[in-house]
Amino acid sequence: MELVVQKLGNAVGLAIPEAMLRDLDIVVGQAFEMKKGAAGSFVLEPKVARKKYTAAQLNALCNPEAPMPDDLQVWDNMPAKGLEAL
Repeated sequence: MELVVQKLGNAVGLAIPEAMLRDLDIVVGQAFEMKKGAAGSFVLEPKVARKKYTAAQLNALCNPEAPMPDDLQVWDNMPAKGLEAL
């Protein structure tokens, strides 16, 4: 199948036939990452949407009884210096 790069306003694009979109299970608006391949080729990979969590969901994963890490204890116990001492 031959595709031709076409001007689309201030950008360029490739028109992909509907049948190919269905075969590849691609939907309009889907995001992809394009990477340079070997010998002038390129690779399109679907972007994986990261799951978004609420603060309540993240806090539910925490153990409030867990000890504070050593480096945070040192930070927490440092004497105040400068304006934070006021």
